[in-house]
Amino acid sequence: MTTIKLHNSKTRRKEVFTPIDDKNVRMYVCGPTVYDRAHIGNARPVIVFDTLFRLLRHVYGPDHVTYVRNFTDVDDKINARAAESGRSIAEITAETTQWYLDDMRAVGAMDPTEMPRATQYIPQMIQMIEKLIADGFAYAKDGHVLFRVRSYKDYGALSGRSVDDMIAGARVEVAPYKEDPMDFVLWKPSTDDLPGWESPWGRGRPGWHIECSAMSYELLGASFDIHGGGNDLMFPHHENEIAQSCCAHPEGGFANVWMHNEMLQVEGKKMSKSLGNFFTVRDLLDGHDGQPGVPGEVIRFVFLSTHYGKPMDWTAKKAAEAEATLRKWRKLTEGVEAGAPAAAVIEALADDLNTAGAIAELHKLANAGDAAALKGSAALLGLLGEDLSGWEVSDVVDLSAQAEAFAGVRKKAMETKDFSEVDRLKALYVSAGVEVRMSKEGVELIAGPNFDASKLEGLK
Repeated sequence: MTTIKLHNSKTRRKEVFTPIDDKNVRMYVCGPTVYDRAHIGNARPVIVFDTLFRLLRHVYGPDHVTYVRNFTDVDDKINARAAESGRSIAEITAETTQWYLDDMRAVGAMDPTEMPRATQYIPQMIQMIEKLIADGFAYAKDGHVLFRVRSYKDYGALSGRSVDDMIAGARVEVAPYKEDPMDFVLWKPSTDDLPGWESPWGRGRPGWHIECSAMSYELLGASFDIHGGGNDLMFPHHENEIAQSCCAHPEGGFANVWMHNEMLQVEGKKMSKSLGNFFTVRDLLDGHDGQPGVPGEVIRFVFLSTHYGKPMDWTAKKAAEAEATLRKWRKLTEGVEAGAPAAAVIEALADDLNTAGAIAELHKLANAGDAAALKGSAALLGLLGEDLSGWEVSDVVDLSAQAEAFAGVRKKAMETKDFSEVDRLKALYVSAGVEVRMSKEGVELIAGPNFDASKLEGLK
């Protein structure tokens, strides 16, 4: 069996992954708060952990992997959106949940095994909170229930900070119902105009953190294998999940392996509305600000080209290069039955989900003309699927004859040391939207998404 190694945020080292039960490998990933369209940064953990899901299914078998990703459908952001729009909370969450599913499927993400919604698990949250109070880890005051952070001795181990350091370096809400500034909310009261459920502490709604603990326990048990999410969730969300889960269920260890993906930038800068570089996945898919739409498969390819543990930079140049590569691969694999994934591709993915290394292996397969292995290996990364192209294979422009002629011109130039004609041809092809690749092996011409054949008319 393939040996998988994963970087564990909890231990800060790469470890051999050994599931608790190899017949029931379990993974939980924090999902979205559904009040608006998902921006492209939201898609990164989806694509990262979808790829891990695919690898686990390949190694342990599709029937032996359970992947849970939740929807937060009770939250103050949703309440605010309802208030400003005049629409009902139920209408907003139903619409935005479907948007999310459509957009993530468009970038090649498989649906997780389970997709629980927070509002479906309110009784389980109340039950967990009651146990935390009974065991002295939480307390009720003024309609609120709070977790006593200092009652859990290992608090801060995941993020590597002490409670006192957290207080000094964070904006901690000071409230009269708190015993300690670091204590966090498990339950809070709701006014008549807000969603609420009856509880032992009055009508109210859950805090953010308790939902993931309750849902993961119900669906995966007190101990499971992998917990994932963006590194922005490490503190306080994941830290709080660990504390309340381990205190409520001391018989378990919660998650054995913690994995966190790094954040996303756009054209080398942090994505923000003030910089004008903030856009949603749907903006990319459909086109925005005069830019053409980007196929979902291209988005996925660009994301996978950077290791999940490194910051990722989305650029238009990367998207164009990815599309050119995928068009070439689709032409090569057209009508070919997929073979088994290449061992080198599996090996790369098994090494802490090295997707960039796996894509490098796909390039080698393509250069070797091994279409069957390329197609089968690409499928393991969620690429070259029938439902993901976003374009017709027949649209692929065949410039092999022109590339051969260009190679002849280049060979002659290398003999005469006169490269003026090579430079002229290269500039002409580039102006026509063609990527020109020159190497020891020869010349490769790849028509990009803005290819204009009219600029090559009469080419000599």
